[in-house]
Amino acid sequence: YGHSNQLRQARAMGDYLIVGVHTDEEIAKHKGPPVFTQEERYKMVQAIKWVDEIAPGAPYVTTLETLDKYNCDFCVHGDDITLTIDGKDTYEEVKTAGRYRECKRTQGVSTTDLVGRMLLMTKAHHSNIDEDLDYRKHTDNFGKGPKGHSPWTGVSQFLQTSQKIIQFASGKEPQPGDTIIYVAGAFDLFHVGHVDFLEKVHQLAEKPYIIAGLHFDQEVNRYKGKNYPIMNIHERTLSVLACRYVSEVVIGAPYAVTADLLDHFRVTLVCHGMTEVVPDKDGSDPYEEPKQRGIFQLVDSGSNLTTDLIVQRIIKNRLEFEARNQKKEAKELAVLEAMRRLEEEKH
Repeated sequence: YGHSNQLRQARAMGDYLIVGVHTDEEIAKHKGPPVFTQEERYKMVQAIKWVDEIAPGAPYVTTLETLDKYNCDFCVHGDDITLTIDGKDTYEEVKTAGRYRECKRTQGVSTTDLVGRMLLMTKAHHSNIDEDLDYRKHTDNFGKGPKGHSPWTGVSQFLQTSQKIIQFASGKEPQPGDTIIYVAGAFDLFHVGHVDFLEKVHQLAEKPYIIAGLHFDQEVNRYKGKNYPIMNIHERTLSVLACRYVSEVVIGAPYAVTADLLDHFRVTLVCHGMTEVVPDKDGSDPYEEPKQRGIFQLVDSGSNLTTDLIVQRIIKNRLEFEARNQKKEAKELAVLEAMRRLEEEKH
């Protein structure tokens, strides 16, 4: 959602937004291993509602040649400096030419931060790999992250505001003739599996109005296990709202899809993916009501990517990701130190 927020701000500066997405090779060279493959990233960026077009395989260093190739007036980046492997500003050329704009970085989140939260899991009991002795011998430090924030998401410095939700929300009410479709879940670490599912649901109607119900952290924790969710309810809300297929989000939706909920939102169809549906606390089926009404449908996204699999990618390459995070932190410290020196020289 930090990336989505950057793209939202960039889109507001112009009329048409083209997003350059680097290849796996480029990222590995300058930053360390990417979490998602380039194909997954192309698809995910394209699904963000402020993006008009993507430029696959964009070079890591942005040049005037690239801007001209895509007929762009200027490029936009966050106010955090990005450096090449040899320490050069990747936007130097376009800055000099006056074809650079800056937007505010989203406080409290970064890929490094999210990877850090997942790395915490390698030191904790992890529901899907607890039989692996290598991980079991780590002490259970769940919820005792470096900053010891939320007991449900380990660490998070993100502060939600109503203004941020308004900026991300479509603000569109359902129109006459719209098919109101309800989906519910954790939507944790919003990824291409979620995008594929929502795209398939979107294709079920001529005029779809998709409402996504997001479960509170405690609820996700109940049915997913003690390491989840990785992102808290506020972060998950923004991630889902940024998706072009979603019209509205219910923050803290009830686990059971009740008659009240269906009537209140005038729901025509309720969809669920091919993942397991865990029974409610009392052992009942959370989709009992829509099934009785004959409005329940299972949707096969065609994707096998899950939040669990992403976490396992991180765990599998744990040492590489730890090194990537340390490198990033060292780079940030070096930039801060250089800026401090510049300030001192001015005075």
